[in-house]
Amino acid sequence: MPRPRRHHPEEPVVQSVTSVPESLADEQAGRIRRYLVTMGIRTACFVLAAVTATKGAPWWLWGSFAVAAILLPYVAVVLANAVRPRLPGSSAPVTPRGDGPDQIGR
Repeated sequence: MPRPRRHHPEEPVVQSVTSVPESLADEQAGRIRRYLVTMGIRTACFVLAAVTATKGAPWWLWGSFAVAAILLPYVAVVLANAVRPRLPGSSAPVTPRGDGPDQIGR
């Protein structure tokens, strides 16, 4: 049975993969997805406002859809531009083993 390896004080601490924040590409894909969903809801509200207004629905019903269709583009852009802040201390620098700058010439 292998013995568990103990950390020695002179060895650098390597960052755990589970503490790494979400990649920028994944975060951007999520923001794009939120934007497209919000704009899809906005399109549905616009169509519903037009249909309910022409079918004689109460003014508050088609008006609510119209207000939502007007305000949702603003909400979609704000959500698409909202980048989550990186948590302080969620990642630690990794110190390479060896002589540092002397390794570059090798």
